[in-house]
This record gives sequence, structure tokens and C-alpha cells, in this order.
Amino acid sequence: MIIASIRRILLIALLWLGAAAHAQTILDVRVVGDGDPTRITLWSDVPLSHDLLLKDIQGSKAIVLRAPGAIWGAPERSRAGMGGVASASWQDGAVLFRLDRAMMVSRALNLPPAGSELNHRIVLDLRTVSPVRFARAAQQDERSQAPPPAINAAYVPPASPSVEPRRTPSTSPIAPAGRRIVVIDPGHGGKDPGASHHGAVEKTVVLKSALDLRDRLEATGRYTVRLTRDDDTFIELEDRVTLARNWGADLFISIHADSARSADVSGASVYTLSQRGEGRVDREAAENNWRLPIEDVGDDEVEGILSDLLKRETKTKSSEFAGLLLPELGKAGPLVRNSHRNAGFYVLLAPDVPAVLVELGFLTNRADAKRLRSKAGRDRSMAAITRAVDIYFAQQDRLLASD
Repeated sequence: MIIASIRRILLIALLWLGAAAHAQTILDVRVVGDGDPTRITLWSDVPLSHDLLLKDIQGSKAIVLRAPGAIWGAPERSRAGMGGVASASWQDGAVLFRLDRAMMVSRALNLPPAGSELNHRIVLDLRTVSPVRFARAAQQDERSQAPPPAINAAYVPPASPSVEPRRTPSTSPIAPAGRRIVVIDPGHGGKDPGASHHGAVEKTVVLKSALDLRDRLEATGRYTVRLTRDDDTFIELEDRVTLARNWGADLFISIHADSARSADVSGASVYTLSQRGEGRVDREAAENNWRLPIEDVGDDEVEGILSDLLKRETKTKSSEFAGLLLPELGKAGPLVRNSHRNAGFYVLLAPDVPAVLVELGFLTNRADAKRLRSKAGRDRSMAAITRAVDIYFAQQDRLLASD
């Protein structure tokens, strides 16, 4: 009996030691930056299972990285005054980052060992946002364990078939760690059919395309995808942009089908914001309360410079995505001459969300209309956009990792 008991004790000890050897250990936490941006890096010996939450408790703001089962092995250091992170501490299986200003995670990367770096890393890039936006996101995040409501829940049921509802822009729970938020905007809808030629109606073609694109992007596991509409409903242009901003979009793709006076014109094209359209951004931002995620430094001139830099970065990223998208669309079908175009379309006016408007083809052209009416034709175009999204964010990841 005694020998058997000793064997059991030894077996339990060996099992415990084996489990401890494979436990996730947080080796270090560091914060760098000046508040906009701020970068938090966590090192661990194995990939760290985790999720992120925002907390706003009586005005005390925090970002919580929950890592159940992990072991805290990082040196205890104060983080006072470092880029808006007042302190970092380990509490009940989570790292609590106390903030001295409203910030949200704009990028979350999980990086494996590479080169001279022998450990796994979680990289969180933070950006300053308005206190109202932080509080709203934190409230939503408290309910993030519940499935998000269907997008149609944001609509008020129509009083009669002749009265169409107006969507109230709303927020949604923040995306799971490491996932980019892609907002797809099927153009037109409801009382606005768009172009209609050769048996193809634009609002129907672009909705079917958007639903296919959503499924393709979600299947990768890398994106949280939102649609501005997922049925035949009319949505105001300003609501489409406001929804994307409230959802914290990393990329906005508006899908349309074109028309022309000549039936010979065919091919896809991509639009980004024109110089003339840039002049509308500030006016629309003021009218719609699109507050930019920049730090309030109490100096109008400095804040103006930061605002201009953010808008310039947004326009640059929009053009970068357009440049990656067009070659992929060219593999799916014809491209119109001068396929990268500039315009002041309203859906391109968000000052802090990279955005493109994609014209899949010309419904006035019989071949284009036939291609876009067919599932196979739409599939080729949506597969092309999916490839471009993957390439774009992989490129962004490489840039972030090299900073």
C-alpha cells in the first residue's frame, strides 16, 4: 500500500511538472511611444491564448488582456507616464493596462520567434480616441460574450411598405484580437436601384457580390466583416460612413456597377478620394461629428497638423489598397482604361478609414452585364478582392513589425 501510494504521488508530481513546463509564461511587458501611437509588446515562451477587453469604470479607463492559465513572469515595473499607459499589472489571470487617456487598440499582432527574437510576441498598437467613443466601445465590450445582433436590428421597422426606415448608426463589439475590421458597402438599395441594363439591376448585383465577399473574408479567420446593408434596404450615404467609423473599420470597400453612354465601354475600375473631395472632408466631419482619433493637446495649430497627417495617411493607404486591388481584378475580368480613378464620392470621405469604391463593370455593356449576373463571374471578382485584402494587410503587418 505504501509503495502504491508513493507511486501515485510521484506520478502526480511528474504530471504537475510536465504541465508547468508547458504553461504559458508572460516573460516581459514593455510600453513605448508618446500616446499616439503607443505600442505595447508582451513576450511569452509559447503562443499566448488571450483576448482583449476595454473597461471604463467611473471614468477610470483600462485595456485588459485576459490570458487564462498563463503565468506572470514579467518583472514588476511601473509604467507611469509612458505613452498614456499609467501602469501594467497582473490581476486574476489578466494584464491590466491602466490608461491616463482614452485609447483603443488599432492593431493587434501575434508574432512567432524570428531572427534573433527567440520568444513569441503580442504587439498592441494603441491610438487616442475621444472619451465618448472609448466609453461606447467599452459598454459594447462588456456584452461581447453575447453574439452580436444581426445588422437589421439597427433598423426601425417600416410603418408601411411605402415608408423606408433610416438606419441609426451604431457601434459593434471590438474585433477579436488580431482581426482587422473590413466594412463592405453594397451600393444603392431599396428605393434606389442604381443602374439597370440587360436584365441586371445594380442594387441586386452588388448585394449578392457583397454577401459572397463577406463569406470569403470571414472564412479566412483573419477578419471581422460588417455590411452596411445585407438586404434590399436604402441607407443614407452619411450613415454608411458613420457605421464604418463606429465599427472601427480598418478598410472600407463600397461596391457598385457602372453605366456609360456607349455600350462598348467595359471593365472594372477603382476610385479613391480626389483632391477636390478632400475639401469636403472637414465640413462633413463637423456636420456628422466624426471626431478624429487624435490627442487633445490644447493647441489648435498642433492638433491641426496631427489631423492633416492622419487624413494624409488615410488617403495614402486608400491608394495603396487600390494599387494592389486593380491587378487582382484584372485577373477576374477586363479593366477599363485609366482604371485607378479619383472622385469626391461621399463614401470616400471618412478622414480616418482607408476607403475605395469598386465599379465591377458596366451594366450598359452586354458582356459585363452577363458576367455580373452570373454567380461564376461575381465569384471571380470577389475572389480577386479577397486576395487584394490579404495582400494589403500582410503588407501592413510587415510595416508594423519593422517599426
